[in-house]
Amino acid sequence: MGRITEDLVRRNAEHNDCVIFSLEELSLHQQEIERLEHIDRWCRDLKILYLQNNLIGKIENVGKLKKLEYLNLALNNVEKIENLEGCEELTKLDLTVNFIGELSSVKTLRGNVHLRELFLMGNPCADFEGYRPFVVAALPQLQCLDGKEIERSERIQALQNLPAVEQRIREQERAHCLKRAREKQEAQRKLREELENKEKENRPGFEGHWDPGSGATLPPSAESKDHPQAPDIQGGERNHRKPEDGEDDLEFWNKPSLFTPESRLETLRHMEKQRRDQEKLSEKKKKVKPPRTLITEDGRALNVNEPKLDFSLKDDENRHQIILDLAVYRYMDTSLIHVDVQPTYVRVMVKGKPFQLALPAEVRPDSSSARRSQTTGHLVICMPKELHQAVTSNSRPDSPLTGYRNTPRICFTMSSGCSFRIINRDYRSCHVNRTAKYSYSFS
Repeated sequence: MGRITEDLVRRNAEHNDCVIFSLEELSLHQQEIERLEHIDRWCRDLKILYLQNNLIGKIENVGKLKKLEYLNLALNNVEKIENLEGCEELTKLDLTVNFIGELSSVKTLRGNVHLRELFLMGNPCADFEGYRPFVVAALPQLQCLDGKEIERSERIQALQNLPAVEQRIREQERAHCLKRAREKQEAQRKLREELENKEKENRPGFEGHWDPGSGATLPPSAESKDHPQAPDIQGGERNHRKPEDGEDDLEFWNKPSLFTPESRLETLRHMEKQRRDQEKLSEKKKKVKPPRTLITEDGRALNVNEPKLDFSLKDDENRHQIILDLAVYRYMDTSLIHVDVQPTYVRVMVKGKPFQLALPAEVRPDSSSARRSQTTGHLVICMPKELHQAVTSNSRPDSPLTGYRNTPRICFTMSSGCSFRIINRDYRSCHVNRTAKYSYSFS
């Protein structure tokens, strides 16, 4: 269940530079908040407060918000209008779809002389006979009720019929209070039954668990904690119970229930339990992936394209160099790219994922360069070939080798290396820093 914390308020105050004491507007909707607290001490200058779609059961701790003009408490568990007398500037109050049955509690809003709009639709009291005339007569400052403007003739008629309407409203309120008392008793009974069932399930001897007082012999799987069969048995039980859990979940959602504050809380508890079970299941399924093999035991570099990037490899015979054009994501920060050039392969780490390609000829890592286009984001690595490398008879000048992210994984290799500093300009030259170990990395 959610609570109003200082961290939560600050996270929702980004528009005010996370400063909460001078905050004028705050939105805390859909946070599963059960209690309204702390806001009157932390945000005294609030003018607009959104708290819709939570589980707030009582209006409290807002009396010090003297500047509050709009309060939205729609879709909560509020059963009574109270504690709003201190909100002197309140002009709009939204209590749509709550559980307000004490319609006479609207009289507490008489002191809010600036109140112009009130929304009570979707509450039990909105179904009372004489609901609208009673509210119109009880709040003379009100101009609009449930989105409908109050006419002068309507107010005059409501004031004339107020004594008779008020009598009927009180009778309906008493009937509603008796109904709510029965609903609360039924909810408490169901809660006790659930707790008893959980205790039975956890009790030894339930559903095949060993009970010392039952006189039965200890199961072999429980004789030793180190018994090799114990994990398999437990795993089997878990697998056996999975269908039952699914059936219980289906039964819960198909079971008819009343629309009450207790049923909303029960639904939330069920969803929280589902979420916790799902998180536990996902944690169990998580397996640590073994590190990808880039270099085999015999020293051969494998071609790998884990980031699934398009690329082209060109052998420029005129300049005696090999050019790799890697289609790095256009808006990716250059600090997330690390390049390592070796005599026989080139490796590029893109956000921790390796791209490695074996080169067709031996290159000079210390003379290599790397550039990145600001226009396309492509990374171009130029690697001069060793002078003693002979051109193979079947090679064609300037014939590129291309690859795509959907092609099978390819392999790339390197040995003594270089590290480059990429300058994020449109194909401008980059600095190459030689190190003692001939290893290079982008920074």
